[in-house]
Amino acid sequence: MISINNLTKKFGKTLAVDHVSLQIPPGEIFGFIGPNGAGKTTTIRMMAGLLYPSEGTVHICGIDMIQNPVQAKQRIGLVPDRPYLYEKLTGMEFLRFMGDMYQVNSADFTQKARDMLTQFSLLDRANELIEAYSHGMKQRLIMCAALIHDPDVIIVDEPMVGLDPRGIKMVRELFRLLAGDGRTVFMSTHTLKLAQEICDRIGIIHQGKLIATGTLSELEDQASMSGSDLESIFFQLTEPV
Repeated sequence: MISINNLTKKFGKTLAVDHVSLQIPPGEIFGFIGPNGAGKTTTIRMMAGLLYPSEGTVHICGIDMIQNPVQAKQRIGLVPDRPYLYEKLTGMEFLRFMGDMYQVNSADFTQKARDMLTQFSLLDRANELIEAYSHGMKQRLIMCAALIHDPDVIIVDEPMVGLDPRGIKMVRELFRLLAGDGRTVFMSTHTLKLAQEICDRIGIIHQGKLIATGTLSELEDQASMSGSDLESIFFQLTEPV
């Protein structure tokens, strides 16, 4: 579902992402973790077609992001780390705007939008201006917008920021539901406990390099730390000796 090969990004003399390769199949929740400045967001922006790579390729559902960016982006639902909302629109108007961008069938839109807003406990605020929403409500609206076109791949950068415990539970259950439906969830997060709880596999990026990938058990073997939690493994692999 997601195929990344030798993905590289240079900013002048700085090598931000260094020949990262990943294969993520349908139905998997993949966690992407690393220290600040490790290259997580830069990788995500290249995956989503927002940033052109210096080298390497990204394929989404077999579609080359560089050669066919529009077709590839239509298969993605993106929740960026700093989403932009048109705050003078209502929640429903914003979803209509996003639905039109993704060419959601007009006959299906209203029911889809209502279902999404209901799922994220926003239906009763659908006709209010976004500027009146709390931070957590805006985060939930962005999640609705990312899913309005039924994408095969969901790419999320720090999904739980600003959510209350109920919102966090809601998103965790949603990710599991999406994966169970055969969709791929790629999630970058600093919340290691969350990654350990819900991700099928985890990749650790450090100084632009993908230094470890696998299940928790496989990461334990790579770190030579049997019976450890993800936090211990993370610090073992990323802290200087």
